[in-house]
Amino acid sequence: MNRIKKSNFQDKKDRFVPYIMSGDPSYDAAIDIALELQNAGVDALEWGVPFSDPLADGPVIQAAGDRSRNAGGSLTSALKGIKEARKRGLELPVVLFTYVNPVLSYGIENVVLAMREADIDGILIPDLPFEESEELRELCGKEDISVISLIAPSSKHRMEKISRLGDGFLYYVTSLGVTGTRQSFSDDLAASIATLKTTATVPVLAGFGISTREHVQHFQSIADGVIVGSALVKFIGERNLLLQEEETKQKALEEIKEFVQELIS
Repeated sequence: MNRIKKSNFQDKKDRFVPYIMSGDPSYDAAIDIALELQNAGVDALEWGVPFSDPLADGPVIQAAGDRSRNAGGSLTSALKGIKEARKRGLELPVVLFTYVNPVLSYGIENVVLAMREADIDGILIPDLPFEESEELRELCGKEDISVISLIAPSSKHRMEKISRLGDGFLYYVTSLGVTGTRQSFSDDLAASIATLKTTATVPVLAGFGISTREHVQHFQSIADGVIVGSALVKFIGERNLLLQEEETKQKALEEIKEFVQELIS
């Protein structure tokens, strides 16, 4: 069952999708955070895989990846974590956010089969060009797993092709460069997203740099939803130690829930 393709995601307005790093600050704490985000009312979850050379990630998410890897995080443990989270009641659509090298090391077919076993709904690989994704798309298609495509402002000559073949949703990158919070965005984004939506067959979600309630409201008004990563990952990182102690973990989880609900409100 691919939850991304179900009507409660496809037909919803103002979608809000957070990104968190698996294994940060620990294997169990990341699962707790995922479940708390579900309680906060988010619409799906991007589940990051720690990698030593994450080309699309800014310093905040790189630091989260380092914390995860230092705690034993990997593609294997990320897959295992969602499987465990499902057992504990996670019902959200989940997109695995990873890079090409871990997938190739694990084996593309093995990754797809492991995703099916873990009940993961989609995969996003930012350093895999759309033109080189045919094998992955074919394997994922057989298992009803969505391959999420990134579209950047510089992708104008490829935008229509990618959008017409979109699966699950399209991730529109609001600015060139790496992830990270930003204060302002190009005035051309509204027109670019509007053009993309004329050919897209799936929802268009905006991400990269969205970090405040005002940002969320703005992009939800011009796109079909938003993805928030660095701002949330930074907030989690500031509660690193609290999340690893039983006596303080619940308070930290409540603060994370309130932070996300403030962004959504």
